[in-house]
Amino acid sequence: MNFSVPPSTLATNPTIAVLGFKRQLVYHLHFWAFIAVAPLVMVQWQQAHYLLSAVLVLFCVNALLVIAFLRFRGTYFLKGRLFPLLAVVSAAYSTHINGHAGLYWAYPAATALFFLLPLREAIGSNIIFVVVMAVVSFLRFPEADFWRITFSLGLTCLFAMIFAFLVGKLQQELTRLATTDPLTGCLNRSQLADILNGQIQMRERYERVSSLILLDLDYFKTINDQWGHLAGDKVLTEMALRLRKRLRESDQLFRIGGEEFMIVLPETRQKDADALAHQLLTSISARPFLEDIKVTASASVAEVSKGETWSVWLNRADQALYEAKSRGRNQVVNAARPLPVVGRGAENMPDSASG
Repeated sequence: MNFSVPPSTLATNPTIAVLGFKRQLVYHLHFWAFIAVAPLVMVQWQQAHYLLSAVLVLFCVNALLVIAFLRFRGTYFLKGRLFPLLAVVSAAYSTHINGHAGLYWAYPAATALFFLLPLREAIGSNIIFVVVMAVVSFLRFPEADFWRITFSLGLTCLFAMIFAFLVGKLQQELTRLATTDPLTGCLNRSQLADILNGQIQMRERYERVSSLILLDLDYFKTINDQWGHLAGDKVLTEMALRLRKRLRESDQLFRIGGEEFMIVLPETRQKDADALAHQLLTSISARPFLEDIKVTASASVAEVSKGETWSVWLNRADQALYEAKSRGRNQVVNAARPLPVVGRGAENMPDSASG
């Protein structure tokens, strides 16, 4: 899990915002675990429990490493997997030698696992945790206490699991609502910059070319004026369905305006994107929407060029779309490629050297 997130992007990208909150949760849980456990190192040492003291030292060192990695490298040290191991060993051994005084630490440790690990790993870790504590309790306490401890710890884990599961589902739903258009189900502008930047990085690092298509419905205002906004919404919904049928799983469909869509095509040259754009326009105009509403669209195609930013790439496509509109609509225009950067030596070259 990578937590290296620029603070300025947290407000604009919901997915990154969720990662930011997870980072804070992991950070604070380890920080306060360190604050709570550090004094116990000396307490156990003074009571001649040297092995337990050593395990608690490892627990504190792990907490400090997690905090340091999050703060300075933006990564989760060993993905938090040392925490359950050290928590199980510490709680079990402390309960064995200290009785109920050690048992109390098992409850917060078991609960914390659901907020530090993926849900499946947390469930597996807690099953092991409860089994180990049940064995220790059976050996250390009377039978009545053994049953109380086993059931109370098991219920604590169950309640924490349900809560963590529901919180995770809520996060997924909120992220989905924040990143998709509620009418068409397409991605919205909140993801646009990150996805385009990802394609640019693939171009810069691995020479993998990507293209995008901008597609805008022609005279859409007329549809709203003549048939009403409900009909317009149905046209947009049907439009998204028709576009998706022509796309690959790796392609990403955005609704970036009222009737404007954008398609990001990874590892696609401009000529292939142009062919797809023509197919899309044909599928849109081939049959009416809502039985009697005939719709056409204009489109532009732009292949990412080396060295350009996502905004420049998108602006080239936008200019080409404007040209398609001005030429009479219902057609595809390919964006002009950016002019190559001329070096200083070429600028000073005499005219006789050219050609």
